[in-house]
Amino acid sequence: MEYNLPDGEVAFNVPAAGKPCSTHYWISGNLKSGKTPLVLAHGGPGCSHDYLAILSRLTASHGIPVVLYDQLGNGLSTHLPEKNGDTSFWTIPLFIDELHNLLEHLGIQDRYDLLGHSWGGMLGSSFAVRQPKGLRHLVLASSIAVMQDWVDAGLKLQKRLPQEVQDAIIKHEKAGTTDSKEYQDAIAVFYAKHLCRVQPMPAAVVKTFEWLEKDPTVYHTMNGPSEFFVTGPLKDFDITSELHKINVPVLITHGRYDGSQDSVNRKFFQFIPGKVKWVQFAESSHMAHHEETDRYLQIVGDFLVEE
Repeated sequence: MEYNLPDGEVAFNVPAAGKPCSTHYWISGNLKSGKTPLVLAHGGPGCSHDYLAILSRLTASHGIPVVLYDQLGNGLSTHLPEKNGDTSFWTIPLFIDELHNLLEHLGIQDRYDLLGHSWGGMLGSSFAVRQPKGLRHLVLASSIAVMQDWVDAGLKLQKRLPQEVQDAIIKHEKAGTTDSKEYQDAIAVFYAKHLCRVQPMPAAVVKTFEWLEKDPTVYHTMNGPSEFFVTGPLKDFDITSELHKINVPVLITHGRYDGSQDSVNRKFFQFIPGKVKWVQFAESSHMAHHEETDRYLQIVGDFLVEE
Protein backbone atom coordinates (compact mmCIF):
# COMPACT_ATOMS: atom_id res chain seq x y z
CA MET A 1 0.00 0.00 0.00
CA GLU A 2 1.31 3.42 -0.98
CA TYR A 3 0.92 6.36 1.39
CA ASN A 4 0.62 9.45 -0.79
CA LEU A 5 0.68 12.07 1.93
CA PRO A 6 1.01 15.85 1.57
CA ASP A 7 4.69 16.73 1.82
CA GLY A 8 7.05 19.64 2.09
CA GLU A 9 10.60 20.74 2.80
CA VAL A 10 12.19 22.92 5.43
CA ALA A 11 15.62 24.52 5.13
CA PHE A 12 18.08 23.26 7.73
CA ASN A 13 21.10 25.46 8.34
CA VAL A 14 24.19 23.28 8.81
CA PRO A 15 27.30 25.46 8.34
CA ALA A 16 29.65 22.46 8.42
CA ALA A 17 27.85 20.90 5.45
CA GLY A 18 29.29 23.45 3.06
CA LYS A 19 26.06 23.65 1.08
CA PRO A 20 22.33 24.36 1.63
CA CYS A 21 20.50 21.54 3.38
CA SER A 22 16.83 20.67 3.77
CA THR A 23 14.62 18.14 5.53
CA HIS A 24 11.75 16.54 3.62
CA TYR A 25 8.58 15.73 5.56
CA TRP A 26 5.08 14.30 5.15
CA ILE A 27 1.90 15.01 7.12
CA SER A 28 -1.10 12.76 7.75
CA GLY A 29 -4.12 14.61 9.11
CA ASN A 30 -4.53 18.19 10.29
CA LEU A 31 -1.88 19.66 12.58
CA LYS A 32 -4.42 22.27 13.70
CA SER A 33 -7.09 19.74 14.68
CA GLY A 34 -6.46 20.21 18.39
CA LYS A 35 -5.08 16.67 18.72
CA THR A 36 -1.45 16.28 19.75
CA PRO A 37 0.59 15.39 16.63
CA LEU A 38 2.93 12.41 16.58
CA VAL A 39 6.38 12.82 15.02
CA LEU A 40 8.08 9.66 13.74
CA ALA A 41 11.89 9.32 13.83
CA HIS A 42 13.04 6.50 11.56
CA GLY A 43 15.84 4.07 12.18
CA GLY A 44 19.17 3.35 10.60
CA PRO A 45 20.87 5.65 11.05
CA GLY A 46 20.62 6.05 7.30
CA CYS A 47 17.18 4.65 6.51
CA SER A 48 14.16 6.62 5.25
CA HIS A 49 10.64 7.30 6.51
CA ASP A 50 9.00 4.82 4.11
CA TYR A 51 8.89 1.75 6.35
CA LEU A 52 7.20 3.79 9.11
CA ALA A 53 4.53 5.28 6.82
CA ILE A 54 2.11 2.54 7.86
CA LEU A 55 1.85 4.34 11.22
CA SER A 56 0.04 7.18 9.45
CA ARG A 57 -3.02 4.93 9.92
CA LEU A 58 -3.14 6.33 13.46
CA THR A 59 -4.85 9.35 11.93
CA ALA A 60 -7.82 7.22 10.88
CA SER A 61 -7.86 4.94 13.93
CA HIS A 62 -7.26 7.51 16.69
CA GLY A 63 -7.51 10.94 15.08
CA ILE A 64 -3.78 11.56 15.63
CA PRO A 65 -2.01 13.83 13.11
CA VAL A 66 1.26 12.13 12.09
CA VAL A 67 4.47 13.74 10.85
CA LEU A 68 7.07 11.65 9.03
CA TYR A 69 10.41 12.93 7.83
CA ASP A 70 13.63 11.77 6.22
CA GLN A 71 16.61 12.63 8.38
CA LEU A 72 19.51 14.52 6.83
CA GLY A 73 21.51 12.27 4.49
CA ASN A 74 18.54 10.00 3.85
CA GLY A 75 15.63 9.60 1.44
CA LEU A 76 14.43 12.88 -0.06
CA SER A 77 16.36 15.07 2.37
CA THR A 78 19.78 16.48 1.46
CA HIS A 79 22.45 13.85 0.87
CA LEU A 80 26.08 14.47 1.80
CA PRO A 81 28.14 11.55 0.46
CA GLU A 82 31.19 13.77 0.65
CA LYS A 83 30.86 13.47 4.45
CA ASN A 84 31.28 9.70 4.38
CA GLY A 85 33.48 8.68 7.31
CA ASP A 86 33.30 12.13 8.94
CA THR A 87 32.34 11.22 12.51
CA SER A 88 32.67 14.83 13.62
CA PHE A 89 29.82 15.77 11.27
CA TRP A 90 27.36 12.87 11.71
CA THR A 91 26.49 13.20 15.38
CA ILE A 92 23.42 12.84 17.59
CA PRO A 93 23.34 16.62 18.28
CA LEU A 94 23.08 17.20 14.50
CA PHE A 95 19.90 15.13 14.33
CA ILE A 96 18.50 16.71 17.52
CA ASP A 97 18.98 20.13 15.94
CA GLU A 98 17.22 18.90 12.80
CA LEU A 99 14.25 17.65 14.82
CA HIS A 100 13.93 20.99 16.66
CA ASN A 101 14.12 22.79 13.32
CA LEU A 102 11.29 20.68 11.90
CA LEU A 103 9.07 21.12 14.96
CA GLU A 104 9.47 24.89 14.83
CA HIS A 105 8.82 25.02 11.09
CA LEU A 106 5.57 23.08 11.52
CA GLY A 107 4.58 25.23 14.52
CA ILE A 108 4.10 22.23 16.82
CA GLN A 109 7.08 22.79 19.13
CA ASP A 110 4.82 23.53 22.09
CA ARG A 111 2.88 20.25 21.99
CA TYR A 112 3.80 16.98 20.25
CA ASP A 113 4.50 13.29 20.85
CA LEU A 114 7.55 11.44 19.53
CA LEU A 115 7.99 7.84 18.37
CA GLY A 116 11.52 6.72 17.62
CA HIS A 117 12.14 3.32 16.06
CA SER A 118 15.50 1.56 16.52
CA TRP A 119 18.16 4.27 15.95
CA GLY A 120 15.23 6.71 15.97
CA GLY A 121 14.64 5.68 19.58
CA MET A 122 18.27 6.39 20.42
CA LEU A 123 17.71 9.81 18.91
CA GLY A 124 14.39 10.06 20.76
CA SER A 125 15.82 9.22 24.17
CA SER A 126 18.76 11.58 23.60
CA PHE A 127 16.22 14.26 22.69
CA ALA A 128 13.92 13.53 25.66
CA VAL A 129 16.64 13.68 28.34
CA ARG A 130 17.04 17.36 27.39
CA GLN A 131 13.43 17.82 28.59
CA PRO A 132 12.13 19.77 25.57
CA LYS A 133 9.12 21.78 26.73
CA GLY A 134 6.61 20.57 24.14
CA LEU A 135 7.13 16.81 24.41
CA ARG A 136 4.07 15.02 25.85
CA HIS A 137 4.65 11.28 25.21
CA LEU A 138 7.64 9.21 24.06
CA VAL A 139 7.48 5.84 22.32
CA LEU A 140 10.75 3.86 22.20
CA ALA A 141 10.11 1.23 19.54
CA SER A 142 12.60 -1.66 19.30
CA SER A 143 15.28 0.72 20.48
CA ILE A 144 18.57 0.66 22.35
CA ALA A 145 19.74 2.18 25.64
CA VAL A 146 23.27 0.70 25.49
CA MET A 147 24.73 -0.32 22.15
CA GLN A 148 26.82 -3.11 23.66
CA ASP A 149 23.59 -4.75 24.90
CA TRP A 150 22.28 -4.68 21.31
CA VAL A 151 25.50 -6.16 19.94
CA ASP A 152 25.53 -8.91 22.59
CA ALA A 153 21.89 -9.79 21.87
CA GLY A 154 22.58 -9.86 18.13
CA LEU A 155 25.53 -12.20 18.56
CA LYS A 156 23.38 -14.60 20.59
CA LEU A 157 20.73 -14.58 17.87
CA GLN A 158 23.41 -15.05 15.23
CA LYS A 159 24.49 -18.30 16.92
CA ARG A 160 21.03 -19.73 16.27
CA LEU A 161 21.44 -19.37 12.51
CA PRO A 162 22.52 -22.29 10.29
CA GLN A 163 26.23 -22.94 10.70
CA GLU A 164 27.10 -22.03 7.11
CA VAL A 165 25.40 -18.66 7.56
CA GLN A 166 27.33 -18.02 10.78
CA ASP A 167 30.58 -19.01 9.07
CA ALA A 168 29.96 -16.60 6.19
CA ILE A 169 29.22 -13.70 8.55
CA ILE A 170 32.31 -14.35 10.69
CA LYS A 171 34.58 -14.86 7.67
CA HIS A 172 33.68 -11.61 5.94
CA GLU A 173 33.66 -9.50 9.09
CA LYS A 174 37.17 -10.70 9.91
CA ALA A 175 38.35 -10.13 6.33
CA GLY A 176 36.69 -6.73 6.01
CA THR A 177 34.72 -7.92 2.98
CA THR A 178 31.25 -7.10 4.28
CA ASP A 179 30.28 -5.68 0.88
CA SER A 180 30.48 -9.17 -0.68
CA LYS A 181 27.35 -10.93 -1.94
CA GLU A 182 27.95 -13.91 0.33
CA TYR A 183 27.93 -11.66 3.39
CA GLN A 184 24.86 -9.76 2.24
CA ASP A 185 23.03 -13.05 1.61
CA ALA A 186 23.95 -14.26 5.10
CA ILE A 187 22.71 -11.01 6.65
CA ALA A 188 19.46 -11.43 4.71
CA VAL A 189 18.89 -14.75 6.53
CA PHE A 190 19.29 -12.95 9.85
CA TYR A 191 16.95 -10.15 8.74
CA ALA A 192 14.20 -12.59 7.73
CA LYS A 193 14.17 -13.96 11.28
CA HIS A 194 14.96 -10.90 13.36
CA LEU A 195 14.29 -7.74 11.34
CA CYS A 196 10.95 -8.38 9.60
CA ARG A 197 9.25 -11.78 9.61
CA VAL A 198 6.77 -10.76 6.91
CA GLN A 199 8.20 -12.38 3.79
CA PRO A 200 8.52 -11.18 1.16
CA MET A 201 9.20 -7.94 2.96
CA PRO A 202 6.56 -5.22 2.53
CA ALA A 203 7.21 -2.84 -0.36
CA ALA A 204 7.71 0.09 2.02
CA VAL A 205 10.46 -1.80 3.86
CA VAL A 206 12.13 -2.71 0.56
CA LYS A 207 12.00 0.95 -0.48
CA THR A 208 13.78 1.96 2.72
CA PHE A 209 16.52 -0.60 2.05
CA GLU A 210 16.85 0.68 -1.51
CA TRP A 211 17.52 4.17 -0.16
CA LEU A 212 20.07 2.77 2.28
CA GLU A 213 21.82 0.94 -0.56
CA LYS A 214 21.88 4.06 -2.75
CA ASP A 215 23.63 6.10 -0.08
CA PRO A 216 25.02 4.27 2.97
CA THR A 217 26.98 7.33 4.12
CA VAL A 218 25.22 7.87 7.43
CA TYR A 219 24.85 4.19 8.31
CA HIS A 220 28.44 3.26 7.56
CA THR A 221 29.83 6.34 9.33
CA MET A 222 27.78 6.21 12.53
CA ASN A 223 27.09 2.46 12.79
CA GLY A 224 29.21 0.25 10.56
CA PRO A 225 28.74 -2.71 8.21
CA SER A 226 25.79 -4.42 9.93
CA GLU A 227 23.46 -4.50 12.92
CA PHE A 228 25.82 -6.52 15.08
CA PHE A 229 29.14 -5.44 13.62
CA VAL A 230 29.18 -1.88 14.93
CA THR A 231 32.41 -0.03 14.25
CA GLY A 232 31.24 3.62 14.18
CA PRO A 233 30.89 6.02 17.12
CA LEU A 234 27.48 4.57 18.05
CA LYS A 235 29.35 1.54 19.40
CA ASP A 236 29.92 3.58 22.57
CA PHE A 237 26.30 4.77 22.92
CA ASP A 238 25.08 4.45 26.53
CA ILE A 239 22.33 6.74 27.78
CA THR A 240 21.67 4.88 31.03
CA SER A 241 23.04 7.62 33.31
CA GLU A 242 20.71 10.23 31.76
CA LEU A 243 17.45 8.29 31.56
CA HIS A 244 16.27 9.67 34.91
CA LYS A 245 15.88 13.05 33.19
CA ILE A 246 13.01 11.85 30.99
CA ASN A 247 9.92 13.48 32.45
CA VAL A 248 7.08 12.30 30.18
CA PRO A 249 5.10 9.02 29.95
CA VAL A 250 7.02 6.40 27.96
CA LEU A 251 5.90 3.35 25.99
CA ILE A 252 8.53 0.70 25.25
CA THR A 253 7.73 -1.75 22.42
CA HIS A 254 9.64 -4.58 20.81
CA GLY A 255 9.16 -8.05 19.34
CA ARG A 256 9.87 -11.47 20.79
CA TYR A 257 12.30 -12.22 17.93
CA ASP A 258 13.70 -8.69 17.84
CA GLY A 259 17.37 -7.82 17.93
CA SER A 260 16.10 -5.44 20.60
CA GLN A 261 15.65 -8.22 23.13
CA ASP A 262 14.49 -7.89 26.75
CA SER A 263 18.12 -7.36 27.75
CA VAL A 264 18.30 -4.34 25.40
CA ASN A 265 15.12 -2.71 26.71
CA ARG A 266 15.48 -3.46 30.41
CA LYS A 267 17.49 -0.34 31.25
CA PHE A 268 14.78 1.90 29.78
CA PHE A 269 12.27 0.27 32.12
CA GLN A 270 14.60 0.38 35.12
CA PHE A 271 15.90 3.93 34.88
CA ILE A 272 13.14 6.04 33.35
CA PRO A 273 11.03 7.41 36.23
CA GLY A 274 7.30 8.00 36.21
CA LYS A 275 4.85 6.24 33.94
CA VAL A 276 6.58 3.59 31.80
CA LYS A 277 4.69 0.87 29.94
CA TRP A 278 6.52 -2.04 28.30
CA VAL A 279 4.87 -4.23 25.63
CA GLN A 280 6.39 -7.20 23.82
CA PHE A 281 4.79 -8.42 20.57
CA ALA A 282 4.83 -12.21 20.61
CA GLU A 283 4.77 -12.78 16.83
CA SER A 284 7.13 -9.97 15.83
CA SER A 285 10.77 -9.16 15.38
CA HIS A 286 12.14 -5.63 14.76
CA MET A 287 9.12 -4.29 12.85
CA ALA A 288 6.04 -5.08 14.91
CA HIS A 289 4.22 -2.26 13.10
CA HIS A 290 4.32 -4.46 9.97
CA GLU A 291 4.18 -7.87 11.66
CA GLU A 292 1.26 -7.25 14.05
CA THR A 293 -0.08 -4.02 12.59
CA ASP A 294 -3.58 -3.87 14.08
CA ARG A 295 -2.43 -4.63 17.62
CA TYR A 296 0.50 -2.26 17.29
CA LEU A 297 -1.69 0.61 16.15
CA GLN A 298 -4.13 -0.05 18.96
CA ILE A 299 -1.51 -0.12 21.70
CA VAL A 300 0.42 2.91 20.46
CA GLY A 301 -2.71 4.90 19.66
CA ASP A 302 -4.36 4.15 22.99
CA PHE A 303 -1.20 5.14 24.85
CA LEU A 304 -0.95 8.45 23.03
CA VAL A 305 -4.55 9.53 23.58
CA GLU A 306 -4.45 8.72 27.29
CA GLU A 307 -4.22 11.75 29.53
